[in-house]
Amino acid sequence: MVVKTNSPDETQELAILLSSYLKAGDVISLTGDLGAGKTCFTQGIAKGLEIKERITSPTFNLIKEYKNAIPLYHFDVYRLNSVDELYDLGYEEYFYGEGVAVIEWGDKINSLLPESLLEIEFHRMLDDNIREIKISYRGDCWGKTVREWIKAWESRKK
Repeated sequence: MVVKTNSPDETQELAILLSSYLKAGDVISLTGDLGAGKTCFTQGIAKGLEIKERITSPTFNLIKEYKNAIPLYHFDVYRLNSVDELYDLGYEEYFYGEGVAVIEWGDKINSLLPESLLEIEFHRMLDDNIREIKISYRGDCWGKTVREWIKAWESRKK
């Protein structure tokens, strides 16, 4: 499934809408070139989860935790040297824990990702504000969620 957004604000709106469907234990893998919209999308999820803190890319920390009713675990594995670093962090506690795990550059750790997850791939178009966003998933539990999310998104666009 592919959707397009026409601005960073619209990309965040798409993520805010997604957040209303998220629950503890959900894992989302974000991929795309530098500047394609991964952190912007994560900011929208955080906003939708009512996290008040400023969301920035955890590039030098690998993970940032944001506490709320549903915590957000924001990973950025771009600079990951070895999967051992994630083992040392106890990544499984985050992936299967009390919050939502969002992993920027998730394709770099594909072998560690759970069998059930939402995969979102960002592509910049010629107009630098427009994003083509490819949405796929693994695991049966995501099918209904994705259909409802995109249906809600498309009805807002009319």
